Amino acid sequence: MADTEPLAPQQLSALAEIGNILDRSGFQYWLFGGWGVDFHVGAVTREHDDIDLAVWLDQAEAIGALLQAEGWRHAPTGEEDGGIGYERGRVRLELTYLTSDDAGRVFIPLRQQSVLFSESPLGNQECDLLGVRSRVLGLALLKSGKSSARDDPDDAAKDRADFRMLSSMPT
Repeated sequence: MADTEPLAPQQLSALAEIGNILDRSGFQYWLFGGWGVDFHVGAVTREHDDIDLAVWLDQAEAIGALLQAEGWRHAPTGEEDGGIGYERGRVRLELTYLTSDDAGRVFIPLRQQSVLFSESPLGNQECDLLGVRSRVLGLALLKSGKSSARDDPDDAAKDRADFRMLSSMPT
């Protein structure tokens, strides 16, 4: 397959496979980022660099072993703080680690400090896109995450476009 062909079909296929593996093994995960937007919108809105999944930190080692058994390889991009990357072929998967406190708040544990991800538990919302079903972050939380653009100009443009798409969704 040429590198100029769209990645979306490969990414969707990988997402379906990963979701099935994690579901069968009893691991929780939540799709977010651009693919999370697309699952809420019900259409592929743009090309995506990767698939973003949030997983519990205490399950990360076991999830990594499952992924590696399925041909995914650890593929760091600089300092891995709060998550880890995997690749298989042209598809990149980014796992973001989560922890929670007694009040049910959810955090991303970074080396320097934990960062609040959600004030409340993440739930079990699922959405379908082109025949693939995935657990996704709730619309309000996803929209909140896209409301502040990142520093990188390309990432900021994606965040603005994603926020506009999510803002058009009924609440």
